[in-house]
Amino acid sequence: QAQLVESGGGSVQPGGSLRLSCAASGSIDSIFTMAWHRQAPGKQRELVARITNVGNTHYADSVKGRFTISRDMAKNTVLLQMNSLKPEDTAVYYCNAKLPYMGGAEYWGQGTQVTVSS
Repeated sequence: QAQLVESGGGSVQPGGSLRLSCAASGSIDSIFTMAWHRQAPGKQRELVARITNVGNTHYADSVKGRFTISRDMAKNTVLLQMNSLKPEDTAVYYCNAKLPYMGGAEYWGQGTQVTVSS
């Protein structure tokens, strides 16, 4: 059974850092494109960052230069290092895994809360 388990969320002051981790298991393997999405209260879920099976990355404009996505193939884990956090980064962050072709299987984690506040 495919499963994504996030960890690392929490509360931090503006300017601080957090690192999110997502452990994949089951049928989710290295061929999947991995991503982090987030959803703030009253807003739609949005893509934060994405990394392919060959390491190509894509970031939302709002996080470029502050967030870094990476993956450890051996541990089947994807990380999101978040620096210079802002109050507008407050959201529930979701890990996502998707096969890189139309109609491919897609899985979501349960989400982890990130709160940036003074």
